[in-house]
Amino acid sequence: MTRRPRRAVPAAAALAAAAAVLAGCGPADGGGRAAARMDGGPARISVTGAYIPLPPSPSVAAGYLVLHNAGGTADRLLGVTSPAARSVTMHRSTAGSMLPLDGLDVPAHGTAALSRGGDHLMITGLDRRPALGDRVELDLIFARTGTVSVQVPVEPLTYRPPGAAAGAGG
Repeated sequence: MTRRPRRAVPAAAALAAAAAVLAGCGPADGGGRAAARMDGGPARISVTGAYIPLPPSPSVAAGYLVLHNAGGTADRLLGVTSPAARSVTMHRSTAGSMLPLDGLDVPAHGTAALSRGGDHLMITGLDRRPALGDRVELDLIFARTGTVSVQVPVEPLTYRPPGAAAGAGG
């Protein structure tokens, strides 16, 4: 029985084969869509628990809500508008003051809350004082998602959403 001698694979051919295999692992479009699929996809924002306590003032109200991001990319709430108000701004309550916020980060696969005693919305220049049971449109403007419109119910001043701490101020 005769043995055939093994032939060595030239180094250049081996490198070319390895490069082809590795290229198949990379993004199909140079980094965009395939990379987004690998990290869970684009931001997917939804809103729950939105409410406005019945405002004691005829032209100023506060707004609260929870932002959920089911996507694999973080997003940022850049601003809020409302057809029913002249201005909607974001603020953070501290021990003795309210500080304006220039945005609010919503992490990938995470949440961000605007709640009593913390970050919240100030709605000013209302066309009219909303009544109990009314809905106020808020247009939430995100860096990646774009605009998300929500109809926010007006609740009693003492309303606390399910799961909220009983002692929270705001």
